[in-house]
Amino acid sequence: MKNVVVIGAGKIGATIADLLGATGDYRVVIADRSNEQLAAIKTGPTISTRRVDIADAAELAQVLNGAFAVLSAAPYDLTTRIAEAAATQGVHYLDLTEDVASTRRVKELALTAKAALIPQCGLAPGFISIVAADLARDFDQLDSLKLRVGALPQYPSNALNYNLTWSTDGVINEYCEPCEAVVNGERTLVPAMEEREEFSLDGITYEAFNTSGGLGTLCDTLAGKVRTLNYRTIRYPGHCAIMKALLQDLRLSERRDVLKDIFENALPSTLQDVVVIFVTASGRLNGRLTQQTYANKVYSAVIGGVMRSAIQITTASGICAVLDLLAEGKLPQKGFVKQEDIGLDAFLANRFGRAYARPEDLGHAPGETHAARAA
Repeated sequence: MKNVVVIGAGKIGATIADLLGATGDYRVVIADRSNEQLAAIKTGPTISTRRVDIADAAELAQVLNGAFAVLSAAPYDLTTRIAEAAATQGVHYLDLTEDVASTRRVKELALTAKAALIPQCGLAPGFISIVAADLARDFDQLDSLKLRVGALPQYPSNALNYNLTWSTDGVINEYCEPCEAVVNGERTLVPAMEEREEFSLDGITYEAFNTSGGLGTLCDTLAGKVRTLNYRTIRYPGHCAIMKALLQDLRLSERRDVLKDIFENALPSTLQDVVVIFVTASGRLNGRLTQQTYANKVYSAVIGGVMRSAIQITTASGICAVLDLLAEGKLPQKGFVKQEDIGLDAFLANRFGRAYARPEDLGHAPGETHAARAA
């Protein structure tokens, strides 16, 4: 059994621990500074808890001592502290952050790290980058790559058409920070909450708009290879206009603590959600301008006797699958590892990655390309 530390005892951290602990291959310690959060964790032979103040470097180093890997399910502003401690201890590091600045710091640490540092292992960034890179590989010449992801309530019942299904800090951060993109072949920053569009999937209309962090490291990977590259968050129509009024007109982007308090006291959470994934690539394939699209929906479900939301399933399964691939020696064992370095077929074949599998994904031969499957 490999010793793993999960930092953060919230909903995602608890789900990660449950998934890993149930395999019998990992011994998991969940670390958090909140006794209340830790008390809610179901412990057992493979899962234990420990109170740790992440701000205390000595405490953090002690809990990481002897661990195979540390998985950060903590708020984005704590990730760099955990990454720094992991690099110092020679412990593999994985996180779920969408924060661009945090990932830059992880990349710097990886230059001299003796272990693997793998940020952005969740849904977006994370799985979405794996899918996008898989589509992009099919083209002789890639023209555009458009990534769209949303975690939505199945039964919206308020003006925002939204329920809290994920980290409140994370949502606010991605709504406020500048967004990386490639426009006309040039890497640039575009404002969050702009370039709204609408599209339909399975008869349901959605809107999508710029948010920060969803591209992960794709701008680096595809530099000079794509004309258009962007990421937008999916919501039900009407959400963007209200959020722009709150963030820009009422200037709550400058008072994020106030907005967080409003959200957490006015928007109920729900386990009845759906994750929508929609990626479109176009370019030259065998001399012809061709478009290929990946579309998927993941719903909440009962896993291990516990009802899990779709965002819990997709986020926790993503980071657990990457950990599994790392433990099996299928990923580099040191340095910076990008999500797009992970093959889609290998990910979906993993016991955790199968949470993302669509019916048409089952039975694909390893390494078979989309073009070959279509032939």
